[in-house]
Amino acid sequence: MSTAAIATTFLSKLSTRENIAEGTMAFRFEKPEGWTFTAGQFVDMTLLNPPETDREGNTRTFSIASAPQDDLFMVATRMRDTAFKRVLQRLPIGTAVKIEGPSGTLTLHDDTTRAAVLLAGGIGITPFRSMLLCATKEKRPHRLILFYSNRRPEDAPFLDELQALERDNPHYTLIATMTDMTQSRRAWSGETGLITKEKLATYARHAALPVYYIAGPPKMVKGLQTMLREIGIDDEDIRAEEFAGY
Repeated sequence: MSTAAIATTFLSKLSTRENIAEGTMAFRFEKPEGWTFTAGQFVDMTLLNPPETDREGNTRTFSIASAPQDDLFMVATRMRDTAFKRVLQRLPIGTAVKIEGPSGTLTLHDDTTRAAVLLAGGIGITPFRSMLLCATKEKRPHRLILFYSNRRPEDAPFLDELQALERDNPHYTLIATMTDMTQSRRAWSGETGLITKEKLATYARHAALPVYYIAGPPKMVKGLQTMLREIGIDDEDIRAEEFAGY
């Protein structure tokens, strides 16, 4: 992920946790007084004296999934079988962790005459959830178009909430697409397949001077960067963040 020159370090206590998709959990933590962040930024989280560890260590980087206006701040992650995530999943409510941040520059541009086209895969949705909630709460006039790719609806964090958000923000459109509905137990009437040039041409053709944001697994991010360049998008109008290993 990106880095920033200035960061702060503090202790924060776990407040709540919940399952938000199959194999994916969200964790909410207390915000220290006076601490804030810009929607789209991330933090480094370190477990303190964990009962187990492994070669990946006790620190992970998480995009902040909540809006800056929220009372608590949220991170969300796929629950791989690592020592860090096993400990995090069992961490007693009220336990403190060390937080460093905020950091990162994957934040919404200021020019309200330019659209933002957000391309997310899986848990890469987290910085975009923060951006979309913040823009909605602040009634920003940016045109916001989210393309959100997952294997199945069951695997898609925050899907219902992102669909409902269209009712609250007239400037926002969601295009969710599923790549493996043969393995799903849920009905789906939306798009299927990968995020493609054709989907962009269909749903973002009227977007004014768009800035493109990409977040997701490294292979997806690189593929979408290549696709955007092929259709003539300048690198200065593409902002990306890779989520490696979750």
